[in-house]
Amino acid sequence: MAAHYRACHLCEAICGLEITTEDGRIATVRGDKADVLSRGHICPKGVALKDLHEDPDRLRHPVKRHGRDFVEITWDEAFETVGERLAAIGRDHGGDAVAAYFGNPSVHSVGMLANIGQVVRQLKTRSVFSATSVDQLPHQLMALWMFGHQNYLFVPDIDRTDLMLVFGANPMASNGSIMTVPDFPGRLAALKARGGRMVVVDPRRTETARVASEHHFIRPGSDALVLLAMVQVLLAEGLARPGALADLLAGLDRLAAVLAPFTPERAAAVSGLPAETIRALARALAAAPRAAVYGRMGTSTQAFGTLCQWAIQLLNILTGNFDREGGTLLPHPALPAGFAPRAAGGFDRWRSRVRHLPEFAANFPVSTLADEIETAGPGQIRALLTIAGNPVSSTPNGRRLDAALAGLDFMAAVDFYVNETTRHAHVILPPCSPLERGHYDLALLPLAVRNVTRWSDPLFDKPADARHDWEIFAGIAAAHAKASGGTPVNILPPELMIDLGLQAGPYPGLSLDALRAAPHGIDLGPLRPSIRERLLTASGRIELLPPGCLADLPRLAALAPAGDGLLLIGRRHVRSNNSWMHNSGRLVKGPVRHRLQMHPADMERRQIRDGAAVTVQSRTAALRVEVEATEDVMPGVVCLPHGWGQATRDGVRLAVANAAGGISFNDLSDELALDAASGNAVLNGLPVEVRPCP
Repeated sequence: MAAHYRACHLCEAICGLEITTEDGRIATVRGDKADVLSRGHICPKGVALKDLHEDPDRLRHPVKRHGRDFVEITWDEAFETVGERLAAIGRDHGGDAVAAYFGNPSVHSVGMLANIGQVVRQLKTRSVFSATSVDQLPHQLMALWMFGHQNYLFVPDIDRTDLMLVFGANPMASNGSIMTVPDFPGRLAALKARGGRMVVVDPRRTETARVASEHHFIRPGSDALVLLAMVQVLLAEGLARPGALADLLAGLDRLAAVLAPFTPERAAAVSGLPAETIRALARALAAAPRAAVYGRMGTSTQAFGTLCQWAIQLLNILTGNFDREGGTLLPHPALPAGFAPRAAGGFDRWRSRVRHLPEFAANFPVSTLADEIETAGPGQIRALLTIAGNPVSSTPNGRRLDAALAGLDFMAAVDFYVNETTRHAHVILPPCSPLERGHYDLALLPLAVRNVTRWSDPLFDKPADARHDWEIFAGIAAAHAKASGGTPVNILPPELMIDLGLQAGPYPGLSLDALRAAPHGIDLGPLRPSIRERLLTASGRIELLPPGCLADLPRLAALAPAGDGLLLIGRRHVRSNNSWMHNSGRLVKGPVRHRLQMHPADMERRQIRDGAAVTVQSRTAALRVEVEATEDVMPGVVCLPHGWGQATRDGVRLAVANAAGGISFNDLSDELALDAASGNAVLNGLPVEVRPCP
């Protein structure tokens, strides 16, 4: 047997793996104990890499749709068909009639991530959508507004902090998010061993809350009120001590007056968190020698996601924990291209055609994709190219988008599964197996809790008739250029890009050869302060009062106390990553994980028994699901995981055969519900009704 070392690409933890092969097949998958970042940690998803590689449902050749069936075609036919159809629609109806959507898995492939922008340039369209606007858009927008760059995403220095305050995040299940932190359990144990604490504020007693020093329930969607009330306490009680960065803070003199109305009492009336608890959290944060406030999906995909991220930055800055060891810090990656000024991003430079929603980083909010397909007129989307994405499953009101996709003149997909979205494609172009390509975590190493770098060589040679994702992009670009009379964009092999980037980067002596000689990765040291030399705002200062946040404060101030209704939230499981993993038998087996969780008091009030079938109704859908009684959710809250509901749709068998049961969370979500400041989708805190099925 031969041993191979590589990073797992299935979630943000990017754990190092030791994979043994025998006779051309995977024999074992273990955590790499010598890996410089993950130190031997592995979760069940890493072991399931074998399932993905060997999955008989995974497409190995391009296919063309004939009725409800797909038949194999040659690569030449696939490229020619896609290039000619996209070019013709762009020529006849304008460039914006051709749209592109790229999903979350694109972040986990260097060839795909590095070249998506080139594909969009080839198509000459502004109709671009991505998973950003159902995920981390508020984080990036706040980084742009406060620090001048969309990728200045400061991460908690968990290995040196004394207090970690977590809002709406579950790193015990996710292994971190916008915080690449493999072996979170081990790092938390080390935090506690040195006398530190972790406090969690969440409407559900999550896996993370169960191991926290404290857990406090909070009404979904009210986090911004609580976080700003904590800022108000720091300012009102004289606890704000920004320390060495005080001279960099623009707007500090006006902040107290702006936030004076947002008191703990005001927050308590809406959030369910007592005013004294809010004050105690603020005082503990101010008193801790080193502390970090961290908020993720629960604070991002809600009605006030942007204000949440603003308040989190304010808390870290005002307590002197921003850009400080043991607080929150900006990593120094070996490949810093994403931090270059040209990649700073932009917001609201143009707006969508139908709902006039602002772009961010040249992407429109995906919640308006169906509008742009359905609504006639100049610029109506008539063709769509999806890249590693399943927006029918993962974006709001999936049923409406599902119907809209059926009306497209043409659709193509770069994907290796037939799923809820790609079933509409006229042509599907599947990349080779992830284990047949080289791998570098271009997007995730810049979010790691320690500066490291590593390259993964392919585990297997790809078959002669297979294509890397970047080769598929090159084929589409060449065919489109030929059909449109243009010049194809330059698509580069990832190995060349990584090698050149490493040699031009901030760490002397690095190259692709150097990384290949260090299969467990290279440790580049702990995170370190750097904001003074990296700040890119026009003023040269940290903007504490972004106009977009000030404009949204009246909407937050109008948030009413909870009534008798129910609010729907999502949940994460360590064996899932969105809708990716449900074709692996080893991951979906065991107890059913796609039930609706509900507090016993709410069930009794509605005469619902544990395990019964109920109807969950939102503005967009009424769906049937089994209910599970638990006190892990607070009264007034129901909880359902995202990514289930596959198997068949309209009689078409999808390539997710093992996901029996469950419903699609995003059939219940609402494309009209947005964070007004950013355009991000609201996926947590959605009003629903739950009633027993007859």
